[in-house]
Amino acid sequence: MTKAKTIETVNRFLFLNAYAFLLLALGAGGIGFVCWCPWCWAVRAVVLAASLVCLRGALTILKSWSEKKRKYAVLMQRNSPTLRPDTFGDFMQAPCGRLLARIVQHDLGCPERYAELRRLRKPLGARLRECGRPQRTVIYVNPDFKRK
Repeated sequence: MTKAKTIETVNRFLFLNAYAFLLLALGAGGIGFVCWCPWCWAVRAVVLAASLVCLRGALTILKSWSEKKRKYAVLMQRNSPTLRPDTFGDFMQAPCGRLLARIVQHDLGCPERYAELRRLRKPLGARLRECGRPQRTVIYVNPDFKRK
C-alpha cells in the first residue's frame, strides 16, 4: 500500500518553514544581544529594530501555513498528469516558494527536473525593481456567466 502524498507532516512543516526558523533565531539572538551587551544605546537600537523585523517576518511565514497547503494542492492538481514548468513561475521568485516547488516535484516523482525550474527564477535586480512598482491587475469578466 502506498502512502498518500500530503504536505501535512512534521518533516514537511519544518522544511517549508526553515526560513522562518532562521529568522526567528536571528531575531531572538538580536534581542539577547541587546539585553546582555552594554554597548551604546544607538547600536542597541539598531540591533533591536533589525531583530523586530526578523521576528515579524518569521511570524508572517509561520502564519502562511494554510496558504502553503492550498498552493501545494493546486500545484499537484495542475501538474499531476505531466509536469508543467510554467505553473511554477511565481513560486520560483521566493525562497519558501522554491522549497514548495521541490516538495511538489518530489511527490510527482521527478525531482531531477528542478534544474529546469531554476531557469524561471528572475535575477535579484529584476525582482527588486518589480517589488517597488505597482503591479498591473487584469480582471476578466466572463460574458457567459449566469448566477444561479
